Amino acid sequence: MSTPTSTSAASTTIVLAAASCTTVVPGKYGYVPPNACNAYWAYSPSSSAAVAISTFFGIITVAHIALAIVFRKGFSWVMIMGVSWELVAFITRALGAHNQQSLAYAFVSTLLFLLAPLWINAYVYMTAGRLIWTFHPDKKVWFFKSASIGKYFVWLDVFSFIVQGIGGTMLSPGASAETMETGKKVYMSGIGVQEFFILLFFAIVVKFAIDVQRIEPQGNGYFSKRWQWVTYAIFTSLVLISIRICFRLAELSTGTDISNPLPYKEGYALGLDAVPMMLAIGVLAVFHPGLALKGPESEFPSRKERRAEKKQARAEKKARKAERETSKKDGSEQESSYQPIDSDVEMNRV
Repeated sequence: MSTPTSTSAASTTIVLAAASCTTVVPGKYGYVPPNACNAYWAYSPSSSAAVAISTFFGIITVAHIALAIVFRKGFSWVMIMGVSWELVAFITRALGAHNQQSLAYAFVSTLLFLLAPLWINAYVYMTAGRLIWTFHPDKKVWFFKSASIGKYFVWLDVFSFIVQGIGGTMLSPGASAETMETGKKVYMSGIGVQEFFILLFFAIVVKFAIDVQRIEPQGNGYFSKRWQWVTYAIFTSLVLISIRICFRLAELSTGTDISNPLPYKEGYALGLDAVPMMLAIGVLAVFHPGLALKGPESEFPSRKERRAEKKQARAEKKARKAERETSKKDGSEQESSYQPIDSDVEMNRV
């Protein structure tokens, strides 16, 4: 038996905001229609799909941890964090599939599913910056320095992360209709900004590949062009992340009406968000950055090394300045010590 209530319904993919809804007696595993007040999912999530995907993310998490240790790439913690968030998102989805009235499962699964790709995006930025540092003779592309590329784009990713986090929290199950509408706009702004910087970054990596290809002698086989394979993995990952972003933009921009299938069919979220991220993470495991980034010269200088370089540069600059001043002073002294010969005095001497 249903009871009219003036509140709103929510979903895991996006949240349905309705002016009025009905509280429905939960069915098997707590399922209620997505337009019910007590609906925390836009569909009945598939337990088997969630278990299968979480198994994949569990295996690939272990793989990335092992690869980070084998190749000694400390920055891989960023990828490990992203994969771990995907793993937890689908573990809570699997649990929530059998307890669809649990707000905690729906909230955690929703938020981590929405935000985990940002970690993978940041990892791609950091990898490309190190490739440019290692293989580009100028250690920069256009006016973008290799060390700055990772730093600036990661900070832009953090900004996008914060915006999307705010929007994703506002889209959480149980929020009011007004809050959810605002959250949708905030989240769309965040992923729009993310995609803009992905496109800019894509152009930088293309320019890097062209520059290095021109100056590097042609080689044969996989092992002679490892940097290329890692670069191709970056391209592939950026395309897959963009597919996921386009899906989210389409999902949110087409409205939350029940007639719109994007939010209310789990297959869209799995096929156009989960699967692209699985592929991106898998590609970056098969063609791990450690294959190309070998040795201490493939890493950015440490803070201690950078401080020492700056100190040395300042000392050299100071020494050059002192040398110029000394040369100038010596020139002035020589000029002042020069005495012109009086012609009359010289004639008298003669």
